[in-house]
Amino acid sequence: MSRLEEEFRHIMIRNTVPLDAAGLHSSIRRLSLSFASDAGENEHLDEEFDISNEAESSVDSSSHHHHRRQESERSERFGSLSEVDLIRPEAVADLKDIADRMIRSDYSKELSQVYSSVRREILDECLSVLGVDRMSIDEVQRIEWKTLDDKMRKWIQAVKVVVRVLLSGERRLCDEIFSESDELKEECFVESTKGCIMQLLNFGDAVAIQRRSSEKLFRILDMYEALSEVKPSLDELFAGDLGAYIIKETERILEWLGDAVRGTLAEFTNAVQKETSKKTMQGGEIHPLVRYVMNYVKLLVDYSNLLESLLDDSGFESEDVGSCDESKTRLGHWLRLLISYLESNLEEKSKFYEDAALQFIFLMNNRLYIVQKVKDSDLGKILGEDWVRRRRGQIRQYHNSYIRASWTKALSFLKDDGLGGSGSASSVSKVALKERFKSFNLAFEEIYRTQTTWKVPDPQLREELQVSTAERIIPAYRSFLGRFGGQLETSRHAAKYIKYTPEDLEAQLLEFFEGSSGLSNHPRRKLSSS
Repeated sequence: MSRLEEEFRHIMIRNTVPLDAAGLHSSIRRLSLSFASDAGENEHLDEEFDISNEAESSVDSSSHHHHRRQESERSERFGSLSEVDLIRPEAVADLKDIADRMIRSDYSKELSQVYSSVRREILDECLSVLGVDRMSIDEVQRIEWKTLDDKMRKWIQAVKVVVRVLLSGERRLCDEIFSESDELKEECFVESTKGCIMQLLNFGDAVAIQRRSSEKLFRILDMYEALSEVKPSLDELFAGDLGAYIIKETERILEWLGDAVRGTLAEFTNAVQKETSKKTMQGGEIHPLVRYVMNYVKLLVDYSNLLESLLDDSGFESEDVGSCDESKTRLGHWLRLLISYLESNLEEKSKFYEDAALQFIFLMNNRLYIVQKVKDSDLGKILGEDWVRRRRGQIRQYHNSYIRASWTKALSFLKDDGLGGSGSASSVSKVALKERFKSFNLAFEEIYRTQTTWKVPDPQLREELQVSTAERIIPAYRSFLGRFGGQLETSRHAAKYIKYTPEDLEAQLLEFFEGSSGLSNHPRRKLSSS
């Protein structure tokens, strides 16, 4: 029996498919490399939740969607790559023959020990080749994010390879070699694989209890998704009593990863609601908080089905945001809640601008950015057309408020009220007319100097603002000039007061909201030096 035991060990070791880091053999290598080739493509977030990060590229939507498509393609490849030989087929018959003799001679315990010890080492080596290191919870807690991100990505790949390829192969191997004893099949399989699967689960445990932060959420969702996908296979592989604790541990890790997702979403929502920086954007441009949040939630839509399940099971508390009846999904309601907090935050931030007109430019820019991000993604399907329509209505209100705040005073100088006389142009005081033209010129020039430095990034909104302003200013100026301009044309220094034609004003309005430096802003005709 001792000689058979040693021969069994020798055959197993000699005929194990080589698994070295320099060149992983057979289909396992092809599968692991198909994952590794995409190692850098799921860089969801490179920064902690920090509004100082103004780079929209910190959340790379195109890269993310590319990654999700490739994940689907890789899942389809599992069918052809999961059937692999862990031991050369020609050796299996010899191993079975030895096992049969040892089982009949009541050496099952020794047989189990030798089999499990050899296969455990092989599976440990597989994890190493797949980039999964043995780490304690404390080590995972202390690791920096960039390194942890890489380890989480490799874990996601390894879970699928280990369960669908290696463990499935181990199960077939045990079934073939130990066909004489159902009890031994189960024992050898569990004893040889439990160390490998527990190492993976322990890492998931350590990640789940880490400090929550927004940049980790996508990786955690990927981990949850990967473990959920292989859970049915684990249920089947460890269906016996000996493997029951593996199933329970898997369920616990899934629950904790789900808790981490829900907790991160709740903390993210709270951070958006309570973000209190007083930083103002030059010229009323889009605030980095808005860029970050909207690009972040665009990526979350890729996980809508998964999030819907997690939020449904969480008892996720959310407030009435005025449209709960339209929130047909739990995710939809959370998104409405989050964006309502973001919009309220923007209203508060707009008050940091002293110029009331600039407050409305800031609100228009940011509200439009939110609407565009929703319309240009699957967020639109979740939030719905009515939600978008209401936001566009709010932008129109800001638009009208901007016109009133900017131009009410300038337009007041183009009214007949207060000019004196009997109401006819000939009876109006020239002194009063000069003052009116002078006051309008000064008001327009001051608005020009200021608002050409403001920035409206969206060309359509910029044009709409320019056109609507012109529709209010140019007809009023043309009418006033037509009624009273003749009274000053014969006066000395008439050009000092009638400085602009309607065409001059219209051309200058087209220079508004371009975000110029403001150092050399001046209307095309010489400004008054008086």
